[in-house]
Amino acid sequence: MRSTRPYKRTDRVASELLHILGDIQTQYIDLSDLGFVTFTYVSISSDLKNAKIFFSVVNNKKPLEKVEIELNSKAKAFRKYLGQNLRIKFTPQLKFFYDDTNSYIQKIENIFHNIESKE
Repeated sequence: MRSTRPYKRTDRVASELLHILGDIQTQYIDLSDLGFVTFTYVSISSDLKNAKIFFSVVNNKKPLEKVEIELNSKAKAFRKYLGQNLRIKFTPQLKFFYDDTNSYIQKIENIFHNIESKE
């Protein structure tokens, strides 16, 4: 039986994960020692057992590699709180990755700016 919903279940769960992780960060797990961390995107496997969490950091107080390592070390705590709020059979395993989209956007904007200034 085909679903009549406009998007897949994995998309709905990923959206819910992103929302819950933001709440967990503000209520239970202090990440202020890393800088201003925001979760930007969640990609979840089709069996809903593994999730990739992409984050960005503003005013980072540590190198990005260390921030990623520290977030991955706190994945178990995030998963604990996530299991209390997420209503699916299995709580997914979490893996955090730095989202470098902003740096690519900045590079492209610089290229366009250089092109415009040459004209």
